[in-house]
Amino acid sequence: MNALAKPRIGISACLLGENVRYNGGHKASELCLSAFEAHFDWAPLCPEVAIGLGIPRDPIRLVGDPQHPEVVATRNPGANYSAPLRAYGEQMADEIGDVCGYIFMQKSPSCGLERVKVYQDNGHPALKGGRGVYADAFCARRPDLPVEEEGRLHDPVLRENFISRVYAYADWQQQLAVGLSRGALVSFHSRYKYLLMANNPKAYRELGRLLGSMRKDDDPQQVGAQYFSLLMQALRRPANRGTHCNVLLHLSGYLRDALDQGDRAELQQVIGQYQQGIVPLVVPMTLLKHHLRVHPDPYLSQQAYLQPHPESLGLRNAV
Repeated sequence: MNALAKPRIGISACLLGENVRYNGGHKASELCLSAFEAHFDWAPLCPEVAIGLGIPRDPIRLVGDPQHPEVVATRNPGANYSAPLRAYGEQMADEIGDVCGYIFMQKSPSCGLERVKVYQDNGHPALKGGRGVYADAFCARRPDLPVEEEGRLHDPVLRENFISRVYAYADWQQQLAVGLSRGALVSFHSRYKYLLMANNPKAYRELGRLLGSMRKDDDPQQVGAQYFSLLMQALRRPANRGTHCNVLLHLSGYLRDALDQGDRAELQQVIGQYQQGIVPLVVPMTLLKHHLRVHPDPYLSQQAYLQPHPESLGLRNAV
């Protein structure tokens, strides 16, 4: 991806400190306002305000079937806001087509992605939670878009995975902007092979077969749409130490003949320390990239895995 590009991310407005919550307050996220602010352009949205609910306002909650809940006012159950929230979700999914990800407010009956309380007739929440109605409608319209809840982003592994997907999504949008040919599709996949291998080894093989079976008369646009949808689904699975080590060993294999015995042993040792949890991923990655600067390899230099997001985010310092 163009290093100067700043991906645009949709976000629940309360997370940016906007006083749009039912009680007139906000849920400002230090993570979004400090760690992410310099790297992304925000598209703040509050569906409850957008459909005409005031500030402050009667709280709302989910009721009924957790699979298909309705949204009603807590103090006035006859006030049902399900239809306007769903309609607004579908509308914004189309209107902010340039976003490369979305950060939702957790536990919200409009914006929560999972485990939102769904109340039953007896006044108690169901055993299984639901999804906020606005978020559900938005995500149904944009199934390939990277989405996450702010609360889950405090997990270093989930945070690194989400941001990697945002930049992959942005990279694809740039590819579409310049045109998608058969060669461009194969080149894009070539850049993402090792990121795929780390996140989802099975999908790595399946996507390779998909492109390998392309015929000359196949439409790159159709194959590309199928490919990208499968790619984004595959990248949802976070990499773990085992799959990261597998990729690191693959990459270090390209340097086998260029490194002397001492350098090879050191690289193997550091990868082993990462696998044992002694050091974070950034340590073997830094050593590997050092050797690649000394012994450049055109194929490896293009790999998204080596830098799926700006180093200044420090996301691999904690995984």
